Amino acid sequence: MVRKFPTGLQHQGRVNHVIDLYVGDDYDLLSLLTLRKYPPTMNPLQQLKTLSSRQRSVVIACFLGWTLDAFDFFILVFVIKDIAKEFGTDVKAVTFTLFLTLAMRPLGAFLFGVFADRYGRRPTLMANILFYSVIEFASGFAPSLTVLIGLRALFGIAMGGEWGVGASLTMESIPPETRGLVSGLLQSGYPCGYFLATILYWVLYPFIGWRGMFMVGVLPALVVVYIRSKVDESPAWLEDEHKGKQMFTTIVQRWPLFVYMIVLMTAFNFFSHGTQDLYPTFLQLQRKFPQPTVAAIAIIYNIGAILGGLSFGTISERIGRRRAICVAALLALPIIPLWAFSSSPIWLAVGAFLMQFLVQGAWGVIPVHLNELSPPDVRGTFPGFTYQLGNLFAAANATIQAELAERWGGNYAQALAVVIAIVAIAVFSITVFGPEAKGVLFSRRAVTT
Repeated sequence: MVRKFPTGLQHQGRVNHVIDLYVGDDYDLLSLLTLRKYPPTMNPLQQLKTLSSRQRSVVIACFLGWTLDAFDFFILVFVIKDIAKEFGTDVKAVTFTLFLTLAMRPLGAFLFGVFADRYGRRPTLMANILFYSVIEFASGFAPSLTVLIGLRALFGIAMGGEWGVGASLTMESIPPETRGLVSGLLQSGYPCGYFLATILYWVLYPFIGWRGMFMVGVLPALVVVYIRSKVDESPAWLEDEHKGKQMFTTIVQRWPLFVYMIVLMTAFNFFSHGTQDLYPTFLQLQRKFPQPTVAAIAIIYNIGAILGGLSFGTISERIGRRRAICVAALLALPIIPLWAFSSSPIWLAVGAFLMQFLVQGAWGVIPVHLNELSPPDVRGTFPGFTYQLGNLFAAANATIQAELAERWGGNYAQALAVVIAIVAIAVFSITVFGPEAKGVLFSRRAVTT
């Protein structure tokens, strides 16, 4: 017998029980690996056609917000070596800026999430985008590493707030049957941002340097104009009578779910940052590739990441959220030797493409998965806060990998491979015994608009 999840608004009164779905007669490993539970869904083009113009505007705005947030973040990973040289320090010291950015993201998720639950998703998202754009621009004027570290801490607060607010606004505004595809699209904004940062590095870096790259990061502020004119407030938030007033009570009552989601997102953040943050540094320092080659490989693997997010997000609508994640995590394991230990640029590009297809494929399910699991009255805070707490616990990834590489005589390949092998197994193990709430409705208006 298949256990059915509650549908419609009745789910909002029963969401507290979702944590009970960890393991049971209907949710064992065998059922996870079969394809019998969910009915066939529309193809992606049909799903997009069901969205109204206002719903499409929400998707576009939140996609752009996350894309440009990631763009501003990944500018740093290409210029770590240059910053270290200008400020007379080493790569390991500069990676502390990455650590601090990631570590401050939970604070941003909490603060902006509270505002989103109390005052609305739309105005909070606009304020967030303006904040991170201004901080990114200011980073280009940093006179010392200490000042840059402080600015990146502030950027971390802004970056932490965008994902949760944007994801909740999007998922609460669209029909349930389109969530898998839109989740993959939304999360693909992250590698799209990386892709744009790569293009910037490849085309403009020789002319504007690392400071100019940060200054270009002010452009996302233009998205606020689009949101103000085209995007409506979340219908689920408008229907909610509590407006985030029971946030602390809800978190205390649902602490097992809260803890589970933090653990899951810790593994996920090691999975993404462990394959991305030091990969350009690995190509530069260990493989000795010139700047155009590094940029070309980064473009290739970000294309893989975008395609992976879209593919697995869509597939999750057919086979379920957990199955899609588990398949991606397991398939990443045999790709590790090609991704880390190849010597030629061509094979490294192939390995990196496949690795990011799978890593970001698993990530493509996360926006919808976390929002479906979250209690409705704190959906602006709960998914983003747990996601960013996971980021906090994974924030030392770049420093850990750099330290391991240093201990192993500059062997970044071995450091990357060891960490990701462990993490891929962890992502599978945590997900396979976790809960799922696929298909629950957040709002009547989301499906009748």
